[in-house]
Amino acid sequence: MSDESLRILELSIDRLIERCQTLEAENQRLKDKDAAMKTERSQLLQQHDNTRGKVEAMITRLKAMEQG
Repeated sequence: MSDESLRILELSIDRLIERCQTLEAENQRLKDKDAAMKTERSQLLQQHDNTRGKVEAMITRLKAMEQG
């Protein structure tokens, strides 16, 4: 293998290493974002359930007032 071929191979490997590092960093950012979105979704679902409970309680009270 000539020096030129080795140099080209080395450059290609260096580019591959850089690309892998970039993809690993991007993958970690996406995992972090996914975890944050799952947490937010969980909080929103909890809020939704709480609000639903309050609305149902209000409806029950209103029905009781109508009958009373």
